[in-house]
Amino acid sequence: MVQRTVTVFTDDLTDIEGEDIATHTFSLDGVSYEIDLNPDSHQLLLDALGPFLKVGRRSGSASPHRASTRRVDGPDPIKVREWAKSQGIEVNARGRVPRDVIEKYEATH
Repeated sequence: MVQRTVTVFTDDLTDIEGEDIATHTFSLDGVSYEIDLNPDSHQLLLDALGPFLKVGRRSGSASPHRASTRRVDGPDPIKVREWAKSQGIEVNARGRVPRDVIEKYEATH
């Protein structure tokens, strides 16, 4: 017997499913929040917080974990995942993209 686990990622704001859903964290009044959003919903969050972020002072990460999971200096994880899938390389739809997959992507681009 074969068992297969299927993970469905859903935008917490719109209930839309997709592979481009990412987890974002933010903190307000000492309370940390985590929310799963697609790029459009994430932009809505950024637009809403934008005026406050422009005038606020940064005080460090809201949690002991890194504030952002996306590498600023590396390739876009969504594009790397799409490329890996087209090459038959199995990669998770969320979380960190393995370093060897990123290196293979960079070598071909």
